[in-house]
Amino acid sequence: MHLYELTRKLIDIESITENEEAMGRFLMQYLTPLALENMGKAEILPVAPKRFNVFCSFGKPIVTMSTHMDTVPPFFASSEDEEFIHGRGACDVKGIIAAMIKAAERLLETGTRNFGLLFVVGEERNSLGAYTAAKTPRGSKFLINGEPTENKLAVGSKGALRLEVRATGKMAHSAYPELGESAINKLLDVLARMRALELPSDEVLGATTINIGTLAGGRAPNVIADEARASVMVRLVSDPAPIREAVNACLQGQAELDEILCIPAVHLGTLPGFETTVVSYTTDIPALGDAWGKPYLLGPGTIHLAHTAEERVPKAELEQAVGLYTDLVRQLLCEGALRK
Repeated sequence: MHLYELTRKLIDIESITENEEAMGRFLMQYLTPLALENMGKAEILPVAPKRFNVFCSFGKPIVTMSTHMDTVPPFFASSEDEEFIHGRGACDVKGIIAAMIKAAERLLETGTRNFGLLFVVGEERNSLGAYTAAKTPRGSKFLINGEPTENKLAVGSKGALRLEVRATGKMAHSAYPELGESAINKLLDVLARMRALELPSDEVLGATTINIGTLAGGRAPNVIADEARASVMVRLVSDPAPIREAVNACLQGQAELDEILCIPAVHLGTLPGFETTVVSYTTDIPALGDAWGKPYLLGPGTIHLAHTAEERVPKAELEQAVGLYTDLVRQLLCEGALRK
């Protein structure tokens, strides 16, 4: 398939998180002949029922190109114009998968071996596929992770601390608030203190930010609320421990807090000849840890369009990404050879 055709084919396979099976099956169908023709191996790596990672290796994988298969909802099919390919996952990350596969084909055509492709499930929710892959490393010394960076090497990415805040109260008729205890008022007090926190900055990654993503609670407008809850996401640039301490201090007995997820901030590798950037989102890199090698982060498209109804990827950046991934693999293979 042509690069654009492959990108559209991948977009048109709905793979919202936990429904990646069809995408994995297609990738196995596509990659298995490529592996057989080049003395490689395509494998299914089980993660959970009907969920699996896909790994394809060509020789001993010193360098691994990797990204995730899942997307956020809602699904919408691909379309194309002169400049862009549109659709859910166009930039996050179906176009990246296509570019990595086409880079692999280009490398193989020139006789380059000793690299692999790793496509994982679950990045958009909890990185389950990446955590599972970290338990079964294949000897790779370098990891090229794909996320939308506008084809610039990211020198770092922020982490994430996801929290659930819960308050309880006592129901009463709203005409007699003194007979009840509003959980919503308690929760709002706690959230106001969180919003007022002085948060740390990093000279590379920038400022820590806090977002109150969801709010819910109460029974009816004329009832004093007996329960309320909020989901909070902190984008980390440093050690999460002081943030945890500061957030817990905001509770003051008015609410309880559960930590749902913590992904640390990371500083990443750079190479000569590549333009650089910094990204504020999190990736599978912390979940993979050191298991698959020193990490690099690059991909076509902009994160500003990911997860939106306008998601698209420029065709020119897709073409450029194939060349960039090819060059990255070659440089890292040379670096790996020098380390021996």
